[in-house]
Amino acid sequence: MAKIYSNASQTKMYDLNPKEETINFLLNYSKALSVINHNKLKFEALLN
Repeated sequence: MAKIYSNASQTKMYDLNPKEETINFLLNYSKALSVINHNKLKFEALLN
């Protein structure tokens, strides 16, 4: 069984090249995201 998984993972190598607009969207989203920890709770706020 291990042999089957190891062969499949080696043959499926993908060369991923995201668009510049996708990268900009993710960077802007991460800059606007605020996570607030209070006791054992986490609050996520998107600051637009």
